[in-house]
Amino acid sequence: MREKSEMRGALWQEYRNKLRSADEAAGIVKSGDWVFYSHFAMFPAELDRALARRAGEVEHVRVVVSTAMRPAQVAFKDSGGGSFTYYSTFCSAHDRRLVGAGLGYHIPGTFREEPMRIYEGYYPRPNVAMVKTATMDNRGFFNFGTACSFIGAVVEAADTVIVETGEAVPRCLGGHTENVHISKVDFIVEGGDEPLPEVPRTDPADADIKIAGHVVREIPDKACLQLGIGAVPNTIGRLVAESNVKDLGVHSEMMCDAFLELYIRGKITNRFKYTNRNKMIYTFAMGSGALYDFLNDNPACAAYPVDYTNAAENIAANDNMISINNALQVDLYGQVCSDALEGKQISGTGGQLDFTVGATLSKGGKAFICLHSTRMLGDRSVSRIVPVIGGTCTLPRSLVHYVATEYGAVCLKGKSTWEIAEAVISIAHPDFRDDLIAEAEKRGIWKVSNKRSG
Repeated sequence: MREKSEMRGALWQEYRNKLRSADEAAGIVKSGDWVFYSHFAMFPAELDRALARRAGEVEHVRVVVSTAMRPAQVAFKDSGGGSFTYYSTFCSAHDRRLVGAGLGYHIPGTFREEPMRIYEGYYPRPNVAMVKTATMDNRGFFNFGTACSFIGAVVEAADTVIVETGEAVPRCLGGHTENVHISKVDFIVEGGDEPLPEVPRTDPADADIKIAGHVVREIPDKACLQLGIGAVPNTIGRLVAESNVKDLGVHSEMMCDAFLELYIRGKITNRFKYTNRNKMIYTFAMGSGALYDFLNDNPACAAYPVDYTNAAENIAANDNMISINNALQVDLYGQVCSDALEGKQISGTGGQLDFTVGATLSKGGKAFICLHSTRMLGDRSVSRIVPVIGGTCTLPRSLVHYVATEYGAVCLKGKSTWEIAEAVISIAHPDFRDDLIAEAEKRGIWKVSNKRSG
């Protein structure tokens, strides 16, 4: 007992020695530095505000983040003045506005690759890591909370590590690399008890419910689920909770409220999955305060780095792996656009490609791309099923498995070019099908004998 007491005393003395104000900690950033923030709900708001206050004092500081759930003050305060350049590897609504206004830039890439980009030098070495964490435990560890993702790689590679602790941050138990020890931390900033940002719960649209219905019919007992960001995946989770499906597992990059509802209703047991049996696996969480409370010290869940959760071999090892993600457009060739449309960066590739590949390789697995058949452009409705995608290609046609709209779900795997065109047209809005058939004919990917319209 005396040894434990002495060890804890030494840890807390080290803690006090490393304690700084946010402004003192941000003061170590030099002109030309690369500063990596922690991600998602774990955005380091205090340190960001402190660094932003140095606008005009430093030059060419590059700040990198993924899916910031708070507006980045380094971008707003500088406004192109030359102090900061802001980058996002996956655009949140806040990041999207910054990139659209010319105050930030997107770094394309698949989510799985992020640690490798750091370790292999594709990113410049992080000079400073600014990481929001849970408060230190009695063994000297700072938990990464709801965003394990690739922050462990950032911390390992960084010259200087600053943690911003938060009383409201849940301690998310993990498989590995879910925390950092005080011995590897240079400075500590106490960030207070501000709640983590939450994702507002919205009522699903009629189209969301119809899409979800088509997908839920394809989910068997003992399936392993991955749910992406957006209304459709969450609606699918809610419908599964109300269905007769049972003994589900979870292997997902994102932990969301739909999984919480499924767990509470007894649908999730994790007994029949292969990768990390009896555990819900994820790399980040975004949702409600109830979700964050559920994750705190919960041994039923395990946070892993993204190069583990999103590794195709780990995903595919689970039989009946069901991957469900959103898209912006699908074209007549079966190509999928999910991250940038008509020159505007909307989100990012994220783990969509990772889980599409992994689920497709799973025995009995299915990878669904879900989208509404139309969207509003000004005051008119336009088709999301298009002749050729008008943005970036997130998924090449060779990888696409299932596509679902409110008009049905179709499998594109193994189909010829005309069969792909026919399949995607069959789930387009009826008002646009004849025009799409005409486009397919012009492109030589249509057989008149198989024409279906109306």
